[in-house]
Amino acid sequence: MDPTESGEPVLSDRVRVNGSVTTATFTSGGKLQWSDRSLDVEKEVLGFSVEGLKIKIRAVVECKAGICCFARPIIVRKSFTLEFSSDSSLRFWTQKLREILDALGRPKRLFIFVNPYGGKKSALKIFETEVKPLLNDANIDFIVQETKYQLHAKEVVQDLDLTKYDGIICVSGDGILVEVVNGLLNREDWDAAIRIPLGIVPAGTGNGMIKSLLDSVGQPCAAFNATLAVIRGHKRTLDVATISQGDTRYFSVLMLAWGLVADIDIESEKYRWMGSARIDFYALQRIFGLRKYNGSIVFVPASGYEAYGEPLDQEDDIIVEIESESNSDKEPAGTQQYAYHGPPIDVKSLNWRKINGPFVSIWLHNVPWGGEDAMAAPDAEFSDGCLDLIMIKDCPKLSLLKIMTELNSGGHVKSPYVSYLKVKAFVLQPGHRTEDPTKAGIIDVDGEVLARGKGTYKCDQETLMAYDKLFIKVDQGLATVFSPI
Repeated sequence: MDPTESGEPVLSDRVRVNGSVTTATFTSGGKLQWSDRSLDVEKEVLGFSVEGLKIKIRAVVECKAGICCFARPIIVRKSFTLEFSSDSSLRFWTQKLREILDALGRPKRLFIFVNPYGGKKSALKIFETEVKPLLNDANIDFIVQETKYQLHAKEVVQDLDLTKYDGIICVSGDGILVEVVNGLLNREDWDAAIRIPLGIVPAGTGNGMIKSLLDSVGQPCAAFNATLAVIRGHKRTLDVATISQGDTRYFSVLMLAWGLVADIDIESEKYRWMGSARIDFYALQRIFGLRKYNGSIVFVPASGYEAYGEPLDQEDDIIVEIESESNSDKEPAGTQQYAYHGPPIDVKSLNWRKINGPFVSIWLHNVPWGGEDAMAAPDAEFSDGCLDLIMIKDCPKLSLLKIMTELNSGGHVKSPYVSYLKVKAFVLQPGHRTEDPTKAGIIDVDGEVLARGKGTYKCDQETLMAYDKLFIKVDQGLATVFSPI
């Protein structure tokens, strides 16, 4: 061990480990050391318990995977027992270890949603076998709520006593996280509620948010890594997009899709019996039976992207201004007065631009990954106050097929047929299919249908919003999520 890296000893005592007497030391560098073992308290120590004169330390440590020297080390749970010679030494070390762990700001009480119906219906097993043992190791108390139906998590969160918890965890895909955010922002105390840290453990179909968080530090998208991120207590802020239509609002943290991506995501549900292969199968159908949609987008480009689109004419100015006024903080009588209304925007001071269709695909992204195998927006950041726009207006079918195959690496944005830019505000005016004016499209937000036009898949089902103009604003860093760093 290098003492210059470990720091100076601040506490030292003789202990018995595995039958041998040795010296255990706490260092100023946050290391717990004895014999040939050194634990980084912040990164490796989860928690501890006391039995007699023994302290049992529960940790996670690196273990070499297999015999290949190039294999990535894996992280495993491991416990170590230090036996002290006196009660006074035991009490002193126990107090010191507790003080050090408490100073890290880790959560002590969590409210956990488990969605037993999402993905492969494995969330309960993932919680019991992977999440719960780690939380117990870390001495974290928790309450578990299984979700019973769609929007159940939103209902629970709206009335939850948040003062009892240090975070809300979703063992699910992205859908429960979105419900939680919408529930928090529909509370009377939304301003305080939205500050509670949110955690995600991948147990759904998409898992785009936790994939983005873990991939940002090069970690695999796994329940073990996601749970460690929660336990360690590191946090980062997250942009929230407010999607408005008249007095109706929906809060998004992941993405909005209209056109090709939305059609594949939603319409492929008819082939759910195929499992994950349904996406690729239906993507081929949609590419070779390509649809284009009339419509237009109006947006405020981020710095460096001002060359995209054309300036608005007077008629467009009026449209944007009216839309903004209808979504202002001045609510008409009879509407919910206390819920979050979205960030204020002075539309007249912004540089609005416009692009007219037809479009193959419009895709807005808040984080890099749309799912575990789709890096939709490789330059997206968690809290930059922008949405990344991935737009395809026209594209040969074979080139489009190549674009879709490069989604897993983010290489699609380099195609000459893809426009990739950042926007601060956005207005979508969706239209009908160019080849069939009697049929419209689907607007997909965070994996759920926000609006369906006429002649679409399951168009008889009610949706939150109409297939019409949507106004989208971004509130920078509004939410907080547990993060690996």
